[in-house]
Amino acid sequence: MIDHLQDTITLNNGVKMPGFGLGVYKVENGDAVENAVGAAIRHGYRSIDTAAFYDNETGVGKAINECGVPREDLFITSKVWNDDQGYEQTLQAFEASLKKLDLEYLDLYLIHWPVKGLYKETWKAMEKLYKDGKVRAIGVSNFHVHHLQDLLSDCEVKPVINQVEYHPHLTQMELHEFCRKENIQLEAWSPLKKGRIFDVPTIVEIAEKYAKSPAQVILRWDLQNHVVTIPKSVTEHRIIENADVFDFSLTEEEMEKINRLNKNERTGSNPDSFDE
Repeated sequence: MIDHLQDTITLNNGVKMPGFGLGVYKVENGDAVENAVGAAIRHGYRSIDTAAFYDNETGVGKAINECGVPREDLFITSKVWNDDQGYEQTLQAFEASLKKLDLEYLDLYLIHWPVKGLYKETWKAMEKLYKDGKVRAIGVSNFHVHHLQDLLSDCEVKPVINQVEYHPHLTQMELHEFCRKENIQLEAWSPLKKGRIFDVPTIVEIAEKYAKSPAQVILRWDLQNHVVTIPKSVTEHRIIENADVFDFSLTEEEMEKINRLNKNERTGSNPDSFDE
């Protein structure tokens, strides 16, 4: 169980990853992302999640290199975008990301979406990057069970992570169970559903009981469900508030009440139809 902001979970290849981090999707490159990443690290965050598609790797890298925390104490994730998938393109995309971040290695590199007809070739390139020691762990994002089964049928290195949209309106129970059986860690993007679940009565009621915000209750629910979570924020007080979830616990009954809010409702694309 993650009981502290810097507590880690052990991935299936033995690498330790913080259970809580900062996501920077749609955070503008330059001051906005540099300030957000800088504030997060200053307040104890050690995991930062970016992607080539976010177009802010340069700013993330600048903040990392100026933060004063040793590189080996940080956990940095990026992702290969859809247009760059395929074997050679992935290798090139990785080097481009590394250069923008101004880092010597990545802790985690993910396939951003399962591009039909390409993601297995992309995975072979990921395996090469891993075997060459350029990245400490490799994983996927937005993969359904059938994508994972396809990948697992002949991969040499098993993905350590599946990062998916995950929140009380999209609990992904079947996928979560499959990942648990395969020892693939589930990670949540958009854990707060862009603020659209802050007024759900069940969540509001639980938040009032613990004198916490609805966001804090949802993030606590993630952690107690053993899901790595990376809420995004650009404001320092919200970055601090999001991480203030280690001084209370939800009961089994409360966890179940939140689980029952599921509607299979997405804010993002369905991985089966994202590129149509």
